[in-house]
Amino acid sequence: MTHDSTRRQLFAIGRSRPWNAPEREVLSESAYLGRRELVRRLGLASAGLVSGALVGCPGPGQAQPAPRARSPYPARRNATYRVSRALTPETVAGTYNNFYEFSTNKEDVAPLSRSFTTRPWQVEVAGLVARPGTFDLDDLERTMPLEERVYRFRCVEAWSMTVPWTGFPLSALLERVEPRSEARYVRFVTASRPAEMPGLRNADWYPWPYHEGLRLDEARNELTLLATGIYGHALPPQHGAPVRLVVPWKYGFKSIKSIVRIELTAEEPPTFWHTLQPREYGFLANVDPEVPHPRWSQATERTIDTGARLPTRRYNGYERYVAGLYRG
Repeated sequence: MTHDSTRRQLFAIGRSRPWNAPEREVLSESAYLGRRELVRRLGLASAGLVSGALVGCPGPGQAQPAPRARSPYPARRNATYRVSRALTPETVAGTYNNFYEFSTNKEDVAPLSRSFTTRPWQVEVAGLVARPGTFDLDDLERTMPLEERVYRFRCVEAWSMTVPWTGFPLSALLERVEPRSEARYVRFVTASRPAEMPGLRNADWYPWPYHEGLRLDEARNELTLLATGIYGHALPPQHGAPVRLVVPWKYGFKSIKSIVRIELTAEEPPTFWHTLQPREYGFLANVDPEVPHPRWSQATERTIDTGARLPTRRYNGYERYVAGLYRG
């Protein structure tokens, strides 16, 4: 590829904004992946040329510079999980967030969470497992099978979006720790840092830290993802950095953010919203248009980018993957 042709390709890619470029349409996957790969390769090449020009070769007796860790983003997309909706623009999804640890106002979460410390980060896995341990997130990103998956996301408040998450199946981590035969549930706990999370100070009547749970068979389902990235880069704080759960057939409050502890238990664990309002927030919390919230219908959902009202799909459209979990 010549220098001039490279410039022409980069110029063509750079003219469109991320929220209206063709590659952000879910069904235009080949174009999206091809352009991302081009940018990644050219970026790596440019970085090598610049670093070589600035650093130069070590002289006699000088230490070799330590190699820089390669970013795991963007990860290759898994085309198995196609959806029929266009991606929600990143600028919309990144400024409309439920994260009460920072604010109950969706638009305030992003600015209030900018200084949240996400590295270093460790996740403890304990309880009914043969090999409990504490895992460094950088190690997990390097050793786990990271991939991008486009999922529909449905909030219990009846709004929805379509998001390209990057992460790895929770089942891969569970395999490492080897759940014991008596384990039936998985409990998750969010970070609790009042100095960095103003919502913890401003709403101290809530039963912090945030905690959620799944049945073990739900946790092992192929859809259940531990997400570390979004839109081809690492998670920003407002989306639950640096690691969160994504369970696309359930309402969004089940997809706990900023996880610091995972615990396997024999009994169903109490969960944050179920403890506060058991009539409104069940433990299963599966998306179902025929089961209304006590205060509003769940028959339709509002897309946050267009405001369009769409029919809600049972299990958020993932029935073929999960309906077998709930027979009887």
